[in-house]
Amino acid sequence: MPHRHRERHVTERMGWLRAAVLGANDGIVSTASLIMGVAAARGTESSILVAGMAGLVAGAMSMAAGEYVSVHSQADSEQADLAREGKELATDVEGEHKELAAIYVKRGLDPQLARQVAEQLMAHDALDAHMRDELGITEALKARPLQAAAASAVSFAAGAVLPLLVVLLAPEKRLLVWVFVTALIFLAVLGGIAARTGGASVRTGALRITFWGALAMAITTGVGMLFGGAS
Repeated sequence: MPHRHRERHVTERMGWLRAAVLGANDGIVSTASLIMGVAAARGTESSILVAGMAGLVAGAMSMAAGEYVSVHSQADSEQADLAREGKELATDVEGEHKELAAIYVKRGLDPQLARQVAEQLMAHDALDAHMRDELGITEALKARPLQAAAASAVSFAAGAVLPLLVVLLAPEKRLLVWVFVTALIFLAVLGGIAARTGGASVRTGALRITFWGALAMAITTGVGMLFGGAS
């Protein structure tokens, strides 16, 4: 029995990976920033927890809805392109054959071989050949709205839970420091994991995500102090 070699590429994970990383990052940064802002404004522990829980629920729903609408728009565009391509294949097979062969010539095949490849691929599945090689739509990168929405909501909630746990465990007088430091640690770990999963530099991924997270939390804390001192 012949051995089947199955390679797993990064692009196969891009659909859910992008949504999951964005959701978790947003959950950590927005919830930690919200907590620090309320704490800096001299909020009580109960008000901080309520604000954090509200941010978790609202953020998860917002991420899911936004991701679903965005990715569904992409899916609608893909379906419209496929429908248009199907009509062209039904009315002008020869023209579509030449168009596909021309694509292969641009990729380096000689004209005769390009025509043979186009002919065989179209005989097997004409729409699939044009979907992949003319429109650039592949199974790995095809828009999946529900998958993206679910990944965003779950990952946001998972990220948002972390700063809330810190609020429950950290001493009240050192709450700001604890939330800030632990949030940066969470972000660095997330950035490193995301970079490794995506085949990029772990150090660069961790530094990039922690820098922007620290900036967001610092600005929100400053706003909280400003309004807290004015009240």
